[in-house]
Amino acid sequence: MNYKKIFRSRSLRLGLLRLLSFVPDKPMVKLQYRIKMGRRLDLKNPRRLTEKMQWYKLYYRNPLMIRCVDKADVRGYVEEKGLGHLLIPLIGVYDSADEVDWEHLPDRFVMKDTLGGGGNSVEIVPDKSKADPQDLRRAAERWTKINPRVRGGGREWMYNHGKNHRILFEEYIDPPKDSASLIDYKFFCFGGKAAFVYAMGDRDVGSSVKVSLFDRDFNKLPVRRVGDADFDGVRKPENYEELLATAEKLSEDFPHVRVDLYDVDGRILFGELTFFNASGYMQYDPDSFDLEMGEKFVLPDRMG
Repeated sequence: MNYKKIFRSRSLRLGLLRLLSFVPDKPMVKLQYRIKMGRRLDLKNPRRLTEKMQWYKLYYRNPLMIRCVDKADVRGYVEEKGLGHLLIPLIGVYDSADEVDWEHLPDRFVMKDTLGGGGNSVEIVPDKSKADPQDLRRAAERWTKINPRVRGGGREWMYNHGKNHRILFEEYIDPPKDSASLIDYKFFCFGGKAAFVYAMGDRDVGSSVKVSLFDRDFNKLPVRRVGDADFDGVRKPENYEELLATAEKLSEDFPHVRVDLYDVDGRILFGELTFFNASGYMQYDPDSFDLEMGEKFVLPDRMG
């Protein structure tokens, strides 16, 4: 079932999920998996990566994950790993839109919801003179009004632990000299070791992105992410081994995490840590990749 064709409006889909927030997590996750993946979720003997992500979501409760999903708080974690030099320079973090001195923001910046994900929680401003300050303010107000105690649609428990949504401003980063946009290298790590990598670019925030999949040695895989165009012509970065080592160092405290890094003309920059890519509902072609990567994910002892 393509639920997005039935409920075309994203705001409508989110509204329906909020109305269903009273449903306990386990039956809701099972229902979502059936709708989005077209198959029954096996939590007793999960084999697929997407199944194991749902198990991980429901049963593993490492408090460190709460800290690391917050785009402001994770900076301290990166610093403790001795990798503070990878952080994109911070302009400021604010609890409300009223605290922001909008007039005196730099000419270029990126604005993010500290607990947000996807294209609806980031505003990229390469030229402030061409941006509508009221649109930016409305986005910031919308983010900070989200109730952190209401269970989100994906039932990712770390986001409804009472932490408030805040507004984070970072410096705008120019893309590499040979690219029209930043290339995002997303390392899928299991037990502190990367298994595969997304290279993503040509992003239209909130709309589309191109993506190619590579193995841990950056050999292109004959796999595509369903619904996205292939990101052709991606070359192995000259500092790839450093990117790989960095990702694995940042992942070593977790059974699974996706580590996002940028390479800007040899300069590595930290993006974010994500524990449930696409909330664990991503489809691949061929489908066997879901099973193959599921073998890489050794589930931890149940916590929670």
